Amino acid sequence: MEPAVTIAAVVAVFNASQLIIHLSQRQMQISQARRLRHRGEGLKSESSTDLSESTGSSAEDITVAMGHVDVVERRFWARETSTDWWDRIVLQVWDESQWLRNFRMHKGTLMELCELLSPALKRNDTQMRAALTVQKRVAIALWKLATPDSYRSVANHFGIGKSTVGVVVMQVAKAIVDVLLSKVVTLGNVEVIIDGFTAMGFPNCGGAIDGTHIPILAPEHQASQYINRKGYFSMVLQALVDHRGRFTNIYVGWPGKVHDARVFRNSGLFRRLQEVTYFPDHKITLGDVEMPIVILGDPAYPLMPWLMKPYTGALDSEKELFNYRLS
Repeated sequence: MEPAVTIAAVVAVFNASQLIIHLSQRQMQISQARRLRHRGEGLKSESSTDLSESTGSSAEDITVAMGHVDVVERRFWARETSTDWWDRIVLQVWDESQWLRNFRMHKGTLMELCELLSPALKRNDTQMRAALTVQKRVAIALWKLATPDSYRSVANHFGIGKSTVGVVVMQVAKAIVDVLLSKVVTLGNVEVIIDGFTAMGFPNCGGAIDGTHIPILAPEHQASQYINRKGYFSMVLQALVDHRGRFTNIYVGWPGKVHDARVFRNSGLFRRLQEVTYFPDHKITLGDVEMPIVILGDPAYPLMPWLMKPYTGALDSEKELFNYRLS
């Protein structure tokens, strides 16, 4: 091939490439302007922009410029859902009995809970979507915790994605632990608790202790350790409550197979009771015995100077009365 012909061919290819890049960049600007107008933001660009100074175009943009495909507007990836049930039915129509039945609390209590958790749960809106309100986040978590509904069912109720339900439940649970646990689960006024148990028939008592099993899915490792005596997978929650049944101390995390006494001996509550640092030094005299503040437990717990448990075996009338008062 003659040098002149070769040079002409190279120049033609170069010019064609430049033209394609120019057209693609122009098309990108037109598409961007259309998107900005659609969002009401307007196009803010100068008419003297030199397109040759752009950083270049992708293969997809060149293909659009060459007319091989049509330009399609980008759309938000989030699927459109309805929130009418929450916005128009639950918030505006439901009475107190419906709130209590479905959320296990009155509407006012839920709103007060939202105020307390707001600093940890509030999110800002983005260009892609509006953030879920704190009220809706808390309601989603409470609904999932209070009912046997699946994640899909909760998602359909509140008009959100199934994966969002899981994320929200974990966020709300973490916020409750971080913000409220130390404020709500606390010993409180010991004198009031002692007076409450005295009125119920047991003097100088600071609380009642027991364990409960929280059902869980079978873990991947050492699953057999989580099967409790009732035959299902669980995790043990140990709780100390006051005379009104309110939690004053909790300890959670042991596998369901572990006995309550072992869980108790490994808890911080046991150590503090042993060291006489949990309750104030308040003793009363019964007959010729000085009695410190005690807690009450079932037969699974060890008998200690500060832990009373029922009598077992053959019982006389006094022991039966003691067991009755303790229960």
